[in-house]
Amino acid sequence: MPRKPHTISQIQSLRERYYKALPGKESLMKIIGESEVSEQVYNSNAIENSTLSLEETEKILLEIDLDRYVSDREIHEAKNLAKVTEYIEKKSKEAEISIPVMLLLHKMLIGNINEAIAGRFRQKDEWVRVGSHIGADPKDVEQLVLDVLTKYFADRESNIIERISRLHLSLESIHPFCDGNGRIGRVLNNYALLREGYVPINIAFADRARYYDAFKEYDKNSETKVMGEIVGRALTNSYHKRLAYLESKKILTLSEYAKKHKQSYSNLLNKANRQTIEAFHEKGSWKIGE
Repeated sequence: MPRKPHTISQIQSLRERYYKALPGKESLMKIIGESEVSEQVYNSNAIENSTLSLEETEKILLEIDLDRYVSDREIHEAKNLAKVTEYIEKKSKEAEISIPVMLLLHKMLIGNINEAIAGRFRQKDEWVRVGSHIGADPKDVEQLVLDVLTKYFADRESNIIERISRLHLSLESIHPFCDGNGRIGRVLNNYALLREGYVPINIAFADRARYYDAFKEYDKNSETKVMGEIVGRALTNSYHKRLAYLESKKILTLSEYAKKHKQSYSNLLNKANRQTIEAFHEKGSWKIGE
């Protein structure tokens, strides 16, 4: 179970505030969602060792020339992931996660990069390794994925943080695709959250070391505590941002807030990272509404 402050009661409280403030401001939330696409793409690709900065990612999505050479692969990775990120906003309202949905998203992600593996699971002798972890036997992949999805839908007792964490870790442990597993896995996190009436999350590149710790913990003892902390922080962060706008708060940078209220910036930054204050990360900066 994730430890405080990311209790399910806190998440539910934020969710209730969100739906209370939402009526009449759906267009605002649509704009916020659209504005987050570049951040989602940057962070997810950076976790997979993309060299693109957030600014460069934004330029690629806006069809603006970059100041340096980057490979066609990195350009396609940015554009394809943006398409997938935008697509699930609609698709998640229409259908549950399923193997056909996963394969469709993968085809969108890997198209123009490697058509030979796009839209299908690993097969025959297509083994994969991430660090010391070896993915499941290719012949078992489809059944294992089906088992994970079945368990996810059957588990209605665990809270949303636990369910998302276990879904993500289980699928990544299988590593069902030849390429794109991490990015598809993080997309599926948001697909599941949106499907269940929550807001999307952004697992930050800055948290990559802790993110990798979550996989080590799961490989060692099947625990989801570390991933639960990551998902919990990301979910509260996402709600804090949306509520700051929905509730028409004055939005300040955390440093501005510290000066105005004569508080220690380092102390506030620590609280923001732990999400014990209603701060949120936006375009590389910590902000807070008041």
